[in-house]
Amino acid sequence: MFSYNVNEEIQLRLLELRHTDELFALTDGNREQLRQWLPWVDGTVDTEHTKRFIQSTLAAFAGNNGIQAGIFYKGNMAGCVGLHGIDWGNRKTSIGYWLGAEYQGHGIMTNACGTLVNYVFSELNLNRVEIRAAEFNTRSRAIPERLGFVQEGKIRQAEWLADRYVDHIVYGMLREDWSMNGQASNRFEVETDE
Repeated sequence: MFSYNVNEEIQLRLLELRHTDELFALTDGNREQLRQWLPWVDGTVDTEHTKRFIQSTLAAFAGNNGIQAGIFYKGNMAGCVGLHGIDWGNRKTSIGYWLGAEYQGHGIMTNACGTLVNYVFSELNLNRVEIRAAEFNTRSRAIPERLGFVQEGKIRQAEWLADRYVDHIVYGMLREDWSMNGQASNRFEVETDE
């Protein structure tokens, strides 16, 4: 099982079927905000869609091919963070995340992502973590920037969102850079405007 205490207020827990209603309610309550940047939101119209998503993430976890965790803040589900598959041959993965509007601005996502990066390098023994964010999604881009990721480039028209293509900015972190920057000690308790 995957469960990590990020700090006294934040915990990461593997998404399980018992989280279906809570996750759907959080998604549904933040639909307008999320649909700006996440293509799956419009296709998630009832709890059955959320249940199928959780089932697929549990299968990936069982197959050692990714993790999707709920972010719990003071006991309430605040959002999700996870690994989008693992390329074991090249020892790399990518992180995706989202947070409900009422939970933004408290450093929750920066701390959650930092903890997940620690897990990737120390527990999974991977060499590279990537984060991609839409070019104009400044809140999402701020997370890898706060954590010291290197901006590596732009992928043009990488994703179709509702009515347009968006470019992605690619950020990368190598294990050696994470260790050298002192990030492995989990020193990213920050108050932010994320």
